[in-house]
Amino acid sequence: MSSEVDWKRRPEGGGRLAVSLIAWIARHCGRPVARACLYPITLYFLVMRAPERRASRAFLSRLDGRRAGVPEVARHIHTFASTILDRVFMLGGRMQLFDIRSNGLDELHAAMDLGRGVLVFGSHLGSFDALRVLARGRPDVKLRVVLDKSHNPAVTELLDRLDPGLAAGIIDASQEGPVIALEIKHALEEGALVALLVDRARPGEPSVPARLPGQDAPFPTTPWLIAAVLRVPVVLAFGLYRGGNRYDLEFELFDNEISIPRRERAATVAALVQRYAARLEARLRESPYNWFNFYDFWHSPSSSPQVPAPVGAGPAVGHAAGERGGP
Repeated sequence: MSSEVDWKRRPEGGGRLAVSLIAWIARHCGRPVARACLYPITLYFLVMRAPERRASRAFLSRLDGRRAGVPEVARHIHTFASTILDRVFMLGGRMQLFDIRSNGLDELHAAMDLGRGVLVFGSHLGSFDALRVLARGRPDVKLRVVLDKSHNPAVTELLDRLDPGLAAGIIDASQEGPVIALEIKHALEEGALVALLVDRARPGEPSVPARLPGQDAPFPTTPWLIAAVLRVPVVLAFGLYRGGNRYDLEFELFDNEISIPRRERAATVAALVQRYAARLEARLRESPYNWFNFYDFWHSPSSSPQVPAPVGAGPAVGHAAGERGGP
């Protein structure tokens, strides 16, 4: 299986030494100096990481209808690198460096006030870490993130050191599926926001095709089954990077309670996923350089649709969880 198609097999860029170096520069020299380092990093990926370069060009060309050039690909990679660098500052407690503007908070707060917890569905579009701004207006917010800690270990270890509190609350997606589902359930019962990235399907995971844009791509089904079983509100979140120090945090209420009739399971899940894909595409067209799936998203190993299985039936539950991906 080609590693350009299977995102789990792509090696982490730079390794621990490079990640530690850029983090040291960020902490001791400040954000302007650290941002200057993003240019050689961008050049490195343009020259040395052909699969990511090709994936970026293919995606931008698909979206725009013409072949993307090197400047567009460089901008795409630089945008991703910028958000990764900003994670060092956000998780290091320096949110004051950023101009984060939030829309849709009323809908999110209304869902939270129902007292059942909230599933926050994100994607590899923009920065999910901007969610931390929620603590400003609602200090009572408990945020639990479902994350595969084995993916991108150098970055994960760094972020663990920067924010031990957030790290302690991570629900590790590398565990067995039923264990993950149980941890999610307990967190929601405590009124937490449980954040998942739901756009990326792993090899062998139950998935269904949905249009995005102009061609079917595989999306995992497990997040929707979890939402239906636990009967909690689902809110979509997009932390879109606008350049400089600006982020727009967008929330959309997807549903206060998802219902999936047993006899119509496959059709209902497919409709839910297509509805989600339509919202993702709308944001994608608005902010194309925020797309951080640097692999062949449309022809991934999960492209063959599978009938959704009941929640807890094997490890697929954990596969719905979020991982930070890309270069």
